[in-house]
Formats: sequence, structure tokens, C-alpha cells
Amino acid sequence: MRILSRIDGSICGAILSCRPPPSLSSTVSLHSSGARDDYKEAIRNGLPAATNRRPTAYSWKKHNISCNFIIARHFGSTVATLSGCRPSGFSYFNPNFHCTRKWNHSNAGSDSIGPSSREISPRDELLAFVDQYDDTSVEEHLEFLRDPFLRRYAPADGPYLTVSDRREDVDLQSVDASQSIDPEQAGAVRSLWRTVISKLRRPTTVDLDTIYDQYQALPEPRMQLLPARLRHQLLVVLGRTERKDSKSMLRYFSVVADVKNSGFPLLISEWNTAMSFASRYVGRSTEVEAEAALHLWREMEKVAGIQASDVTFNILFDVASKAGKLGLAEMIYQEMVTRGYQFNRYHHVSLIHYFGLKQDAGGVRAAYKEMVDSGELIDSIVLNCVISGFLASGEEDAAERVYEKMKVSGQAEPLPDRNYTTQKNITKVLMMFAKLAKRYPDMRPSFQRSTLMSPSLQTYRLLINHYGIKLGDLSKVAQFLDEMKEFNIPLHGAIFLALFKAFGKHGGAGSDWSADKLGNVWKAFLNALDANTDGLYISTWMAMAILRAFSRCSSRDQILDIYESLRSRWDLDPTDSRFMMDFLQKIMQQRTFTMQYRGINL
Repeated sequence: MRILSRIDGSICGAILSCRPPPSLSSTVSLHSSGARDDYKEAIRNGLPAATNRRPTAYSWKKHNISCNFIIARHFGSTVATLSGCRPSGFSYFNPNFHCTRKWNHSNAGSDSIGPSSREISPRDELLAFVDQYDDTSVEEHLEFLRDPFLRRYAPADGPYLTVSDRREDVDLQSVDASQSIDPEQAGAVRSLWRTVISKLRRPTTVDLDTIYDQYQALPEPRMQLLPARLRHQLLVVLGRTERKDSKSMLRYFSVVADVKNSGFPLLISEWNTAMSFASRYVGRSTEVEAEAALHLWREMEKVAGIQASDVTFNILFDVASKAGKLGLAEMIYQEMVTRGYQFNRYHHVSLIHYFGLKQDAGGVRAAYKEMVDSGELIDSIVLNCVISGFLASGEEDAAERVYEKMKVSGQAEPLPDRNYTTQKNITKVLMMFAKLAKRYPDMRPSFQRSTLMSPSLQTYRLLINHYGIKLGDLSKVAQFLDEMKEFNIPLHGAIFLALFKAFGKHGGAGSDWSADKLGNVWKAFLNALDANTDGLYISTWMAMAILRAFSRCSSRDQILDIYESLRSRWDLDPTDSRFMMDFLQKIMQQRTFTMQYRGINL
């Protein structure tokens, strides 16, 4: 019920209803002898006595007093009040006050109460005194006054909003069907949709920059022009990138911000992708990336109301482990166990990697044994994680035994094109096989024989980084390079980067890492670069490693020639180009030095 305003004069009416009207007491006081006689006369005529107790309806009926007399008393008191002659003092606001003041009017003695003053006014005339009436009753007003919630004394209850995961709510059309869309805008949306579908079906045909530029060309608010299906497909496409860097991260978060500002919900897979970008857009995860991932997790559960999944905990555990926050990683692991999530392939591999970071070779073995006992399939990725854990723990012999068993595993031919997309599909297939093997144990041996356990590019990358950069064992590095050819694994940028870093650390006069061997690696690098080898490009990391390697065993003129060869082949932005120029100037000033690039010691 709504009350627009208070009734004017309600307090005054309540007070005046219990005081003697000026028309009845304007000549003499109630305490005078004449007034007392009139008072006795009123008693004899059946009027109620003026006492400190308010007369009730029962007393009125008992003395046979009609309402006409009461209305006349009210009307007379109202007239007297409007004339400005009302009692002063605090006792005026007391409904049971005893009036002792005389009303001194000049014509009070001559006026008398005639029968005309007691006549009843018509109902319409009485109601006309108040300008408007609400269609409410007295009981409703009393209920309103008794209820504190209706009087707005209590805070509002709610609203309690939740994000629905139902398909009919998620796929809610984001464009109003009755809204007319400009034909040019509709054509741009259809063009974007065709490009996104083409990227989903044939990932190598369309570049992500092209899709993002088409999306940015839409008029704002862009996200409200896209149907729900296109909105989710766009986020899926932008999240599928082989290398997560700052550019791809900002591009994805820009679209996510448009979705949130438009009021559309995010799916749990989109939240997980955002956490993955926030934690893996840099080469080495630090506590900054771990904090960003935790912030997104808190926003997902507390604000959006979406509970974390097993994929969410795997991302959080991975970033906490790589950032060196081992205590945080243990807390995340315990939270995952408390919520009752079943370990899958990703969790087991992350747990093996965690013990490797703690340099606990026994923990690596225990985590690997648990993965085997759980029924998960073992492939080269799992064995590479075991090798990494053994190398970090200082057990090179154990790592080499695993490598030797991988060579004789019976898989002499790996996949011809084992790129990012292929590897993701292989992982999905292995997880599907693991589920079937847990349900049908007899099928596990055949599934395990179909997995790839031979050495991969990541295997040789781990070995060359450890034996080349850390130990400086050139003979071992040469052995691994020869064995790469046996398994038809092409040279990759990561292998060249490890070799140049090893020359920059161990090269020099009288070392096995001589200038001639460095020249041979440099020629092989240029040939592979000019042949457009997959995974090979000149980044700032690669250019710095090459210049530092040649600074150990070359003259200044040779270093300048190397820099010109790199500059003619790289595709760096102006900021990185200026950084490389500063890097070259420091090399020309001193041969051996240590500097910082983006917070990392080089």
C-alpha cells in the first residue's frame, strides 16, 4: 500500500477533538460560577461530563448523544483554530489537557449558540474540506504504521541474482527480434560469423588478427549485435592460440570485457580460458600471474556464482607450482581433494611436475606410480615430465634410463606433423581411451600400445638444455642432435635457442664450445630460417642469445655483421628494436655482463 502524503491537520484534529469548543466557552471560564451552572445543566440534559478521561463511544450512546453534536463541536473548534485564537504552551499538545484559559473575544458576550450552528452539513460539503482522498481504509493505515517493513525501517530483502547454466538461458538470443538491424551491420556480422566458422573448421586458413579486426570494425556496443552462438564461438577461437603472449591475452580480455559490460554471462570454459591467459602469457610465471589467476577464480565463484571445475584447479595448481608458491599449490591441491574432484590426466602430470620443482625424485616416482595405478594412459608427455623432474633433482642417470626406454618403446616413427592442434587432439583421445579403459579393463593393453612413447621434440629440448646450458657437456649434446635425425624430428627454434645459450655460457678460447662450432650452428640457423621452418623465428630472446654467444669468441666487426643479418630478418616492433640496439651497445662496451630484460636476469 502506498501513502502519498500525510493528512493535514491530523494532529491538530486529534487535539481539538477533546477540548471544549470556543463557541461553548468563549464568554466565561469553566471555573466560574456561571460556567459551573451551565455544566450542571449539561449533565441534567444528558451530556457527558468534561473529565480527564476521553469520552468513548459507549458513553456517547449511554447519554443518547448524537454524532451531529460531536461534528458541530469539531467544526466549531476548527473555525476557532483558523481564527488564530488557540491556546499557547506545551499543554496544547496534550489530548487530555484541562483548559483554564479564558477566550477574550469582543463579541463573545453577545453571541449565542443558535440552532443553526448545530445543523449537519451535507456529506459532499464536508468532504470538500480535503482536496483529495486515497482509496484506503483506516485499518490499512493502521497496518501500515504497525509494519516496519512497509514504513521502510528495514533494508530491502534481495535481490539475489544467480547466473544460470541452463542451455536455454545460455543460448538466449542477444539481439531483440523486434529490433531492426541496419543492413550494413547485419552484413558485417555475417562476414564475421563466416570467418569464425572457417577458423574452427580449418585453423590454419585464417589468422586471429583478421578475426579480431573484423570484430573491432563493428559499431558499439558490438557484443549486442552478435547472437549467443557467435559470441561463444568467437571466444573459443580467440582462446585457441599456440603461444600465449601479452598480445593474445589483451585481445581475449578485451572481448571478455565487452561480454561482461553487455550483461551476458560467461561459461565456465571461458572463465578457465581467461585464467589460463592470465597465468601463462609470460615465459616464466611469477607471483603476479598467480595472484591474477586467484583473483579471477574469486570473481568467478563469488560474483558470477559459478563453481570451479577440475580444469580450474589444474590451472591454479600449475601456475602456483611454476611461480614457486609451493605452499599455495598444496592449499589448492587440498581444496581440490576436499571438493571431491577426480584426478585426470592433467592433474597427474601437474603433480609430477610439482615434485620435480621441489627436487623430490621420490615424489616424482610416487606421482608417476599413482598415475599408472589410476588407469591413465602413459605417453611421451608424461615421460618427458618424469625426465624433467629427475633432471631438476640431479638424477641424470635415472633420466637417461627413462630416455633409453623411450627409444626402444617400439614407436620408431612419430606423427609427421605434431603441432599444437594435433597434440591437443591426441590428448583428448588419450583421455577418452582412459575412461573406456577404466570401464573395460581388458581394453587397456590395446589402448596403451597405441600411444606414442618415443622421444619427441620436448624430450630433446629438456636434455639439450640440461646437458648443454647447465652442464656444458658438448659430447652429450652432439649425441642428442644425431639421435634427433633418427626419429625424424626437425630442428626447432627452441633447440637453436638452447645451443646459442650454451655457447654464450661455456664458449671461449680453449673450450670445446669453439668459434668454428658456433659458426656451423649459425649457418644451420640461417638456412633453416630462410627455408621458413615451422617454429623458427627471430625474437628478442633468440637475438640476445646469438649476440651473447658471438661476443665470447668474435671481434667487434663480426658482432656488427651478425647484428645486421638479424635485423634484416627479424620482425620486431619499434620498442623491441630499440631494446636490441641498447643491447648491442652494451655488448660493444664489454664482452661479459649481466643485465635485466623485463625483470629477468640474463
